[in-house]
Amino acid sequence: MDLRLVAYFVAVIDHGGITKAAKALYIAQPSLSQAIRSLERQLGTELFDRSGRGLTLTADGRSFAGPARQILADVENAKSKVHAVRDLITGRLELAVLSTLSADPLPELTSMLHERHPGILMAVLDPGSSSNVVTQVRQGQAELGLTDFPVKGDMLQTRDLWEQEIALVLPPDLAAALPDPVPLEAVAELPLVLESSATGGRTAIDEALGDAIDYVAVECAHRQAIWELVMHGAGATFLPRRIAETELRNVVVRSTSPQVSRTVRLVFRPGPLSPAATAFLDVAATAATVRRDA
Repeated sequence: MDLRLVAYFVAVIDHGGITKAAKALYIAQPSLSQAIRSLERQLGTELFDRSGRGLTLTADGRSFAGPARQILADVENAKSKVHAVRDLITGRLELAVLSTLSADPLPELTSMLHERHPGILMAVLDPGSSSNVVTQVRQGQAELGLTDFPVKGDMLQTRDLWEQEIALVLPPDLAAALPDPVPLEAVAELPLVLESSATGGRTAIDEALGDAIDYVAVECAHRQAIWELVMHGAGATFLPRRIAETELRNVVVRSTSPQVSRTVRLVFRPGPLSPAATAFLDVAATAATVRRDA
């Protein structure tokens, strides 16, 4: 059904006839009459009684008037919602985030996005591993993925944001006898408190450290508990320097030699992105510029 014809029908009712409705719609009277006839043919019934001097609604016309108004209202409501998403007044973004990046930089990027577009709802998914970040994005479960692992193949696009130093975080008594920076070979003798290897969140760090990970004293699935264990002297761990320096107390933060770092990157499917995803890429680019200039 042509929505334009439905709108014409409602206009004829509201203006009390063809003449006034045609004037209000800025169309010729014969064109409006023809449009109403066309609508009646589509519906297979007469909507107006034309036997008198003016037009009056038939029983079918009265029955159709309510649904016709509802159709037009629903269309306008749908348009408003589309415009709201397009203009970033509202919207939803599914983001797959590797657990090791949920403390940094996810909060910073989310805060920046909501500062600019407070109506966007972010749904943060925990993929469990770097490979599942890629899988969730490729399969459309998430529109964007935040990871620190190289993405192979040409089915997805990536945007590298920045290099993130992974620092050695120690209780003061463990740090006392160590040089600064700490040689990686010395790390092999330290008791380490690490995220459980079963969670899949350690992959990039494990690859970077190699043989330096030798003495694992505690494996833990809960990141906050790892921080508490290190602060209470259970062992050392590896964390992004920004997190270690801002979130942990009574610890020593040291670089390693050679320095360990990882590349934080976004991954997404080729083709047009939703307005919300595009806005997230924009704030990520801004954050990257700020970090480079700091």
